[in-house]
Amino acid sequence: MGQYVAPLRDMQFVMHELLHVEDELKQLPKHAEIDADIINQVLEEGGKFTSEVLFPLNHSGDREGCHHDKATQTVTTPKGYKEAYKQYVEAGWPALSCDPEFGGQGLPLVINNSFYEMMNSSNQAWTMYPGLSHGAYECLHAHGTPEQQALYLPKLVSGEWTGTMCLTESHCGTDLGLLRSKAVPQEDGSYKITGSKIFISAGEHDMSANILHLVLARLPDAPEGSKGISLFLVPKFLPNADGSLGARNPITCGAIEEKMGIHGNSTCQMNLDGATGWIIGGPHKGLNAMFVFMNAARLGVGMQGLGLTEVAYQNALVYAKDRIQMRSLSGIKAADKPADPIIVHPDVRRMLLTAKAYAEGARAFCSYVALQLDKELNHPDEAVRKDAADEVALLTPVVKAFITDNAWTATSECMQVYGGHGFIAEWGMEQYVRDARINMIYEGTNTIQSLDLLGRKVLMDGGAKLKKFGAKVQAFIEENGTDDALSEFITPLADLGDKVTKLTMEIGMKSFQNQDEAGAAAVPYLRVVGHLVYAYFFAQMAKIALAKQDSGDKFYVSKLATARFYFARLLPETAMLIRQARSGSATLMALDADLF
Repeated sequence: MGQYVAPLRDMQFVMHELLHVEDELKQLPKHAEIDADIINQVLEEGGKFTSEVLFPLNHSGDREGCHHDKATQTVTTPKGYKEAYKQYVEAGWPALSCDPEFGGQGLPLVINNSFYEMMNSSNQAWTMYPGLSHGAYECLHAHGTPEQQALYLPKLVSGEWTGTMCLTESHCGTDLGLLRSKAVPQEDGSYKITGSKIFISAGEHDMSANILHLVLARLPDAPEGSKGISLFLVPKFLPNADGSLGARNPITCGAIEEKMGIHGNSTCQMNLDGATGWIIGGPHKGLNAMFVFMNAARLGVGMQGLGLTEVAYQNALVYAKDRIQMRSLSGIKAADKPADPIIVHPDVRRMLLTAKAYAEGARAFCSYVALQLDKELNHPDEAVRKDAADEVALLTPVVKAFITDNAWTATSECMQVYGGHGFIAEWGMEQYVRDARINMIYEGTNTIQSLDLLGRKVLMDGGAKLKKFGAKVQAFIEENGTDDALSEFITPLADLGDKVTKLTMEIGMKSFQNQDEAGAAAVPYLRVVGHLVYAYFFAQMAKIALAKQDSGDKFYVSKLATARFYFARLLPETAMLIRQARSGSATLMALDADLF
């Protein structure tokens, strides 16, 4: 249903004109030979694959869903999924940004990131299968033993095997310290793991020969709480020393969840009955190792929000230009038709521009964070690596929460553009709304991300990471503050920067006396910071567009109009959010629970 065309022009604008990725990569010996032509070629090929292979399966996969065979405890994915995955593997896409030592192509994460945007736009449910595999690769690459890496990483890099993360149990979600799964050490150095996990995306399927489950469990002598969690590698089939498949491991799918969205992905209830596994990262160090996977997943979920925002916008725009309904308030615009296209109506334009602005802001933001990851991992200067790591740590919860919140808004607005047709499944728009809703929940709810940002990433270090990012914003303001043509962007950016500083200090002082104050302020605070980030990037993009608006390329005219819409219509939300954050915890905590 509908259509998807990769937004290559805007991706190239972000890469080459906003972030100057080619110049940045020349500072990284590993990626010094990557140039604009290579970047563009990869993006173009990715656009073809996602629009031609993945997108046609999105609607049909949603309608069909996955099939669970209780007798064999196996799962069959929707028609076409397995064949699409085979094409994905044969084209070498799983290896794009992986380590050449294990068969990867070694391209920068900033390129891989854009490819994942395309995949999420074309088919989020399908993309979760290889997306989780890449997270498992990152975890093993960082914390696996040399023997584990040699045996498992080439299979993940090639796509021959896939991976999952097995965290949640029925009695505990975010609070992993409550988990009960047990791991008993064996004489051969392996462990026997018993327990049940729920909500395991891609936990069982027919797309790959083997599935590598990364499972959190407790050793017999484990201390209580999160300090007693260990991480284990538990394959579906136990591999032989030569990498061939051996015996079936007793980790099985008891059922697949009936969900609101992402029907094409098998969200499984997984049962471990003495399954064999091997520890990753040392005893009681499971969360430290798993955080590599979890942080990769949080960035990935932000990309899911961006992908859905973009594809919803594209289809709503086509519909708004084609659908005729009433006449323009300012006079007839299509005299040859009995009514005007609905894109002439101001509020339809508001809805479309909301989605457009949120997509373009997220694209700039996500590409920037991916580039910082490349610098964190590969820059020869330790100080640069440290600064990049601090920015990634600060911005990861914002990527996850702000972009997915905005995607929920944008997909809903795009569905509204369709009127009654938006509520009907055959048009495809309601699927994007349903799929977008999970992104606000999993990999740490957006409230958890907000608490992480305010509590851990800002207040815990006295605002040091936030000040580093703020210094970049301030440098841009000072460099461009005297340019009258940019004042409509620079003035509100500077104003919001000052307000974020004051708000942070105020919340910090209040939460020092009562930590519920941080809990009460966290969600609006994250959105304020998110808008600061977007305003920073939109101001930079507006500067570029202003300089080139008379070039004859209408792209810059559109970019400038989108930036103006963002500052006029979306950024003012921060006034309300700041008041909410300052309102304190009293009105939330005063009412006795029995009186709710």
